[in-house]
Amino acid sequence: MSSLQSLLTAHRLGQNVGLYSVCCSNEQVLRAAMQVAARYGTVLLIEATSNQVDQFGGYTGMTPPQYRDYVQTLADEEGFPHERLILGGDHLGPNAWQKQPAAEAMANARVLIEAYVAAGFNKIHLDCSMSCADDPTPLPDAIVAARSAELAVIAERTAAAHNLPLPLYVIGTEVPIPGGEASLEGGLAVTTPAAAAQTLAIHQQAFDTPDLRDAWQRVIAMVVQPGVDFDHSSVHDYDAAAASTLADFLEQQPRIVFEAHSTDYQRESGLHALVRDHFAILKVGPAATFAYREALFALAAIEAELLPAAQCSQLPQVLEQVMTAQPKYWQAHYHGDDATLRLLRSYAFSDRCRYYWGEPALLQAVQTLFANLEQHAPPLVLLSQYLPEQFRAVRAGQLVNTPAALVQHHIGLCLGEYARACSANLAGARKQNESSQASVLANG
Repeated sequence: MSSLQSLLTAHRLGQNVGLYSVCCSNEQVLRAAMQVAARYGTVLLIEATSNQVDQFGGYTGMTPPQYRDYVQTLADEEGFPHERLILGGDHLGPNAWQKQPAAEAMANARVLIEAYVAAGFNKIHLDCSMSCADDPTPLPDAIVAARSAELAVIAERTAAAHNLPLPLYVIGTEVPIPGGEASLEGGLAVTTPAAAAQTLAIHQQAFDTPDLRDAWQRVIAMVVQPGVDFDHSSVHDYDAAAASTLADFLEQQPRIVFEAHSTDYQRESGLHALVRDHFAILKVGPAATFAYREALFALAAIEAELLPAAQCSQLPQVLEQVMTAQPKYWQAHYHGDDATLRLLRSYAFSDRCRYYWGEPALLQAVQTLFANLEQHAPPLVLLSQYLPEQFRAVRAGQLVNTPAALVQHHIGLCLGEYARACSANLAGARKQNESSQASVLANG
């Protein structure tokens, strides 16, 4: 039994434990995630989303083997053991090719699944919930399940051909769009137990073939809507009472747990409640890159206080220039007058700016920012003004005053909420934290 299966089995046996999934490709986020996992003694699930990483490179420019090597190299540099690292593929299916006819989109999805599994990604989210160009909308559950089963057959055969551990699967039909961003104006409808039961039944029927009967025993989770999401400027918080019938339903099912998407920006108390109510896998992504952007903007403000304008990185201005010059990742999502669009580009919870940090001009701006503040360390008075939590950690001797360490610590505050919500051994984790925090963060 894998570490992931063991953890979810412990949850189903009544232990208040879960698993947080970091869906991201940002280097500083991944380094922070490894530091948090080391601090709390957890395994670390890192997932690539199908629009980030695919057989053509995705928006990161990485194929699944390249992403695997990238994450493992970061783990080596952080001293994070590979055996505590789990790689997953998120929203694997025709998501990136929805504008194509279903036959073409699914042909690409088959290659996508094979590439992920062959590269060693073990947790596979089968997501065929979206309609393609010639599909009805919404897509009937039977078609979603049949397409998911078709992809599972490829995953099974690929793992066997490469002598890899057989995949663990996540299924679902009521799947939030990748990256959140649902409009919250009309509220959120929590998945009903009847809909969840239908999803399970129709997928089990689709998996009831000689090729997939064993695979059905490795379906570990189902994506449902617990009533959490966020849009550009607001967050829909978890309401345990509204989801209570779902929790009751899950307790009657063998083996599986719920996977909650778009948990970004939830209060920590809400994360604890989600795990308690069997949403044992919590997905986070934009909130972590949002924290990254917050930290960079704070450092740029410190830089502007210390150095002449001509010497500064001008990072916020460069971000705005790059996003307005290349609007494809935000133009269909942000709406309003010029002032509103300017605010959304930098500050929206949906964090569309996360797509741009790999652009050469921004890579150079971040490099300049870090170089400036490595040469001119932020004074404590400016840390207190712009990064107060990091100021306290530096004052306590728990954090070195370097730009990379400051950024990673800020991101780690976000991810630490997930680690605590998913960990039943907080006392031990806090003890470990006290003894190891300084050395771990000093390596930032």
